Amino acid sequence: MRWIEAYRERTSTADEAVRLVESGDNIYVSGNAAVPSVLLRALVNRADELHDVEVTHVLLIGDDPISTPRARERFRHNSLFVGPADREVINQGRAGYVPVHLHEIPRLFTERELPLNAVLIQTAPPDEHGFMSLGVECLANMGAINSAPVILAQVNENMPRTLGDCFIHLSRVTKVVEVSEKLPELERPGFGEVEGRIGRFVSEIVEDGSTIQLGIGAIPDAVLASLRDKRDLGVHTEMVSDGIMEAVEAGVITGASKSIHRGKVVCTFALGSKRLYSFLDNNPLFEFHPVDYTNHPFTISRNDNMVAINSAIEVDLTGQVCSDSIGTMIYSGFGGQVDFIRGAAHSKGGRPIITMPSTARKGTISRIVPTLRPGAGVVTTRADVHYVITEFGIAYLHGKNLRERAEALIKIAHPDFREELLRAAHERKLLPSQVNFGLLT
Repeated sequence: MRWIEAYRERTSTADEAVRLVESGDNIYVSGNAAVPSVLLRALVNRADELHDVEVTHVLLIGDDPISTPRARERFRHNSLFVGPADREVINQGRAGYVPVHLHEIPRLFTERELPLNAVLIQTAPPDEHGFMSLGVECLANMGAINSAPVILAQVNENMPRTLGDCFIHLSRVTKVVEVSEKLPELERPGFGEVEGRIGRFVSEIVEDGSTIQLGIGAIPDAVLASLRDKRDLGVHTEMVSDGIMEAVEAGVITGASKSIHRGKVVCTFALGSKRLYSFLDNNPLFEFHPVDYTNHPFTISRNDNMVAINSAIEVDLTGQVCSDSIGTMIYSGFGGQVDFIRGAAHSKGGRPIITMPSTARKGTISRIVPTLRPGAGVVTTRADVHYVITEFGIAYLHGKNLRERAEALIKIAHPDFREELLRAAHERKLLPSQVNFGLLT
């Protein structure tokens, strides 16, 4: 095993490894539960020596050393998906946000639209052949690795060895930094009556043998709870959560009817509990692939009966979906919503779904709105939308004209806001001038 000698030669401290990063560099950092926090902290410790370092990433989990007073004048976020770690600095204008479909991110690197000088990743320890699994995040890591001359690997003995197209050989790595750190865990919020009703409406659309995609949070958990009477569901998704694991254990998810990757759960990253990470370790049921495969609409469309379940911040009366901003405030990112909405739309028997509670801020504002707020971004266009679901029902919009869309959406809005929405629809000439009282009940 010649790789062992090379591994020892490449092993260094974090402080030594990050000396390969230079002023003016653009570096890529793996995200979610695979943030290489030891390497990041070591890099920030060099703040006095560096300047103009751009840090490109998807979602960062945990503390953000880059935005501390000491570091923020020397390092700059370039975020491909915004989260709590970088939301404030982005909306203050001190960091960058790139609106991009998730499946397109690797091409930004490989085609040098975002040229990279170095990549900081976190991996599992090498196997007997010198291959290191990318663990709980494959996503855009491989595209970044294939595009940068310097690869710094934080090798964590607690990182699960996930399987699939998610391995990097030691020979590709410039420096290895061995650590023993717990992976970040995501606390599950649970779900209430509103989410439960949404989940039940979704379950009416999901047939036995369907392949599903969903994210994490109260609504996805409610959806999975409502699918417990289904049989032989498959999963082709960007993210695996504890809810997916529990549905596998309950026998609901088997993948037996999938048209591609039969019997496999296909994903590109995982985020959840320590039990989930242990469940994924060396588990051949799960296949991790780069995001330009998992999220490519063509790949998704090859799954027959593909059901894509995504969320929104607000939807206007014509069906435009905003899910990355609240007005002008950037809140998250495009992510894989459009990837899966379009992929499911082109699947044989596919059903693209947008879900959301009918109200926000404890019932004081409607999420179905006459027009999107000024500055709000359209993530999913009205031409892409098929199903919209709230706790008050299902609106099917695809192929419908603007009048039919407004009527359908008002019917699933919260009753407290239907009259206001009806008036607005008349003012926008979406509905005839006479009041349609049937929409208010």
